[in-house]
Amino acid sequence: MKKMILMTVLLGLTILNAVTIGKEVPELTISGEDGGTLNEKAWKTHSMKGKVIALFYVDPDVKDLNDALGLRLKSAKLDKHKFQTVAVINLAATWMPNALIEMALKEKQEQFPDVLYVKDKSKLLVKKWNLEDDNSDVVIFDKSGKCIYKHFGKLTDKDNNEVISLIKKYIE
Repeated sequence: MKKMILMTVLLGLTILNAVTIGKEVPELTISGEDGGTLNEKAWKTHSMKGKVIALFYVDPDVKDLNDALGLRLKSAKLDKHKFQTVAVINLAATWMPNALIEMALKEKQEQFPDVLYVKDKSKLLVKKWNLEDDNSDVVIFDKSGKCIYKHFGKLTDKDNNEVISLIKKYIE
């Protein structure tokens, strides 16, 4: 009976912290042994406020799954003062060595200079935000930090159009 109560409480806490449409993103910091930005600085979710954010949470094994959206966002030439793309790489979801992934991320940074790349070495966004592991997740946040869209897995062309329209709507 005690185990069942504990499981219910833990499930409730997980759901409470889940990224939910219409709710503000639960605060989180990725730093130190857990990861951080490419230049080894801490990444804090409250830094996402003030801009519309397209957050990609990506397992390196499926890194190309939603590239079409990334390319569309780049070609849309959205105002950098109002919009930002954040790519959080789930380093714990792959067999590939972190050093190899980090080299590839530096090359990606050259290709997409306006994207903020973050390394998640401990699956913090899986544990704290209930994002899907071993996948490519896309979450869009408005300027106040509220989730306005989320999708786990491959986006269709229709999904990409919806995301672009939604971002443009919230930027204005």
